[in-house]
Amino acid sequence: MELRVLGAALIVGACLWAFFGLADEVMEGETHDLDAALLLALRNPNDLSDPIGGVAVEEMARDITALGGVTIVAGVTIAVCGLLWLMRKRRTSLFVALAVTGGAILSTGFKQFFDRPRPDLVPHEVLVHSASFPSGHSMLAAVTYLTLATLVASVEARQAVKIYVIAVAVLVVIAVGFSRVYLGVHWPTDVAAGWTAGTAWAIGCWGVARWLQRRGDIEPAPPTQP
Repeated sequence: MELRVLGAALIVGACLWAFFGLADEVMEGETHDLDAALLLALRNPNDLSDPIGGVAVEEMARDITALGGVTIVAGVTIAVCGLLWLMRKRRTSLFVALAVTGGAILSTGFKQFFDRPRPDLVPHEVLVHSASFPSGHSMLAAVTYLTLATLVASVEARQAVKIYVIAVAVLVVIAVGFSRVYLGVHWPTDVAAGWTAGTAWAIGCWGVARWLQRRGDIEPAPPTQP
């Protein structure tokens, strides 16, 4: 087994261990004090309806949080799948669509299973209608952008492009998760759980894609170039 695949398996295992360990602590109420302290740290202590940073930062957070919403995630996925299709990477395009869709279904299933209430310490700055754990926006962002980045990188020959694509995806995932806490609609542990579960799914999909490439079931990766 090549070292990269072994490394990916270790990352998936570590993320799953972290996710279920965190879920256990959350369900037992062990994380409430830390969650509350971090959530309140992002608010004006004299007015909990006022996130720190002012109106401009608040508006920026709303823009960023939309990157983890279903509409944007679906649009980005369709756009990338269309690009791969035009590049004649059609089996890879179908795999990407299935990977992201599967991750979205898993996120919904987790929410329904854990059914954690939303934070009630501060007013919500955006509308929400589902359970809190794990953060759907954070998990969807990790599932989508990390899956897309790793799979697009797998059909790109230039190492610099691979690193750039993955780095941008990581930054987007972090920004989306932070925005959910800043806007008061998630506990920090919801976001951490979304990140770990989404990362495990994305890296797992990358490993499956590598295996399928070696079998010839999807388009092979090109030789790596500097």
